[in-house]
Amino acid sequence: MTTIALLASLAVLIYAASYLAVCAVSPWGRCRRCHGRRSHRTTIGTRRDCPRCDGTGIRVRTGRRLIDHIRTEYRDGIR
Repeated sequence: MTTIALLASLAVLIYAASYLAVCAVSPWGRCRRCHGRRSHRTTIGTRRDCPRCDGTGIRVRTGRRLIDHIRTEYRDGIR
């Protein structure tokens, strides 16, 4: 039983480490609302710039925000 729990926790740690590595290399992802198309349809059928990404079609990944937060806290702590 402990072997299964150990393997499961190891798999979660490997997944988290690989996600943080991807976020460090490629910090931008497609916008979730407009799916990278830069605009979306309104309820009456017209197109507008996406308010979430301001019409850029990209967003900062959550892992990159975490990396930046940790880096900022570390930098402020050693000053």
